[in-house]
Amino acid sequence: MDVQVPINYLAVAVAALASYIIAFLWYGVVFKNRWMQLSGITEMKPTAKNIILALVGSWFTSWVLAHATLFGNAYLHTTGISGGLMCGFFNWLGFIAPVTMMGVLYEKRKWALWVLDNGFWLLAFLVMGAILSSWT
Repeated sequence: MDVQVPINYLAVAVAALASYIIAFLWYGVVFKNRWMQLSGITEMKPTAKNIILALVGSWFTSWVLAHATLFGNAYLHTTGISGGLMCGFFNWLGFIAPVTMMGVLYEKRKWALWVLDNGFWLLAFLVMGAILSSWT
């Protein structure tokens, strides 16, 4: 099957930026203290190098995930916000939720941390899916 995926790089960049902003608000503002408590982080004193690596790594990850969501939208032939929400949900359900659950099952991470992290991932994928499906 030959699937042509036209890539609107501006839409991908906006979706990646949206995910980036959601992550900042989720982990840096709204759930900062709860996330630090569940993660076992007592204080955050990152070096300049760590900050740069985290920012670049987060941006790259958001960019890659936005592309993956775009390909999912193209494969499913989704359009509009509702189609993007569906695609974002199934990307989260099929890839993020089960993979991150392995950390709970095998590494004994806390379920509360899984819920917190997956709340972010679900929201990020829903927003990216809606942006990409309605813009491309």
